[in-house]
Amino acid sequence: MLVIDYLVLVVALLLVGVIMMQESKDNIQDAFSGEKSDLFKNQKQRGIEKVLTIATGVIAVLFVVLVVIATTVSR
Repeated sequence: MLVIDYLVLVVALLLVGVIMMQESKDNIQDAFSGEKSDLFKNQKQRGIEKVLTIATGVIAVLFVVLVVIATTVSR
């Protein structure tokens, strides 16, 4: 295994961790009742929510780039 493979693994685990730390805006009761509330839909993200959203985007792009590099190097 190359070093790039370990980097892909670490970045994948980071991505899963950051996604798991984000708060869900959906309510499970809405799924069963068919009702969808738009009350909190248009709120701006602030603080840790904004940081987690930006971190998710950056880590996702890094993951895709590393996977492409790992694929081209392994050929």
